[in-house]
Amino acid sequence: MASLRKRSVQLSGHATSIALEPEFWTVLEAMAGADGLSLAALIGRIDDARASRPLASACRVAALDFAARAASAELPARA
Repeated sequence: MASLRKRSVQLSGHATSIALEPEFWTVLEAMAGADGLSLAALIGRIDDARASRPLASACRVAALDFAARAASAELPARA
């Protein structure tokens, strides 16, 4: 199992750190690039939409959603 990697970001003017597995950071970086955002801006957007879910969990769910949508876009259409 991969160890967690911690990164610091500014959210609403406050420094916070998030610890995620490297694989999730890779997907979040791809998401940010696809949307033309910095990683901090993407995490800010996830933070705004997360409701009561912990930020690290919200980041993982967003990464999984992005990866699932990307994978389904790559699948050939079934007749």
